[in-house]
Amino acid sequence: MNTHPLFSLALAAVLGLAGTGAAAAQSGSGVLVRSDGIYLRCDQCGTVQRVEHNVSQGSGHGTAGAVIGAIAGGVLGNQVGKGSGRTLATVGGAVGGGFAGHAIGNKTGSSDSWTVRIKMGNGSIQNVQVKDASAIREGDMVQVDANGNIMRIQ
Repeated sequence: MNTHPLFSLALAAVLGLAGTGAAAAQSGSGVLVRSDGIYLRCDQCGTVQRVEHNVSQGSGHGTAGAVIGAIAGGVLGNQVGKGSGRTLATVGGAVGGGFAGHAIGNKTGSSDSWTVRIKMGNGSIQNVQVKDASAIREGDMVQVDANGNIMRIQ
């Protein structure tokens, strides 16, 4: 069959564009491509775009902890020693208890969390907040379950 070279070039261009259209339709319908070239169909899967560490400070119960610690330390210090030794133990217990109570009160008010931004296979963006994301990196393929847990896909 003898065809004009220009016709062959136009036909190749149309077929090439049709092929890219089919690939774009696949990538928008829950299909991901792994780094080894294997296609993965998963509606709950996506690629990690960003991982952010969030630290939130609580209401700061350090003052209340210091007061409670000072009282408890003073009472315990009063049980030790006699005479001026008892007074010194009471003051020392109150000061030590105050420092310890303040430190404990401040630690209970803070919490760590991670926000993971995931581009899902269907093209949507999902932000998932988890307690630990130390094993997740940008570019990882992950699956998000119904409870909001993230698992890496091998």
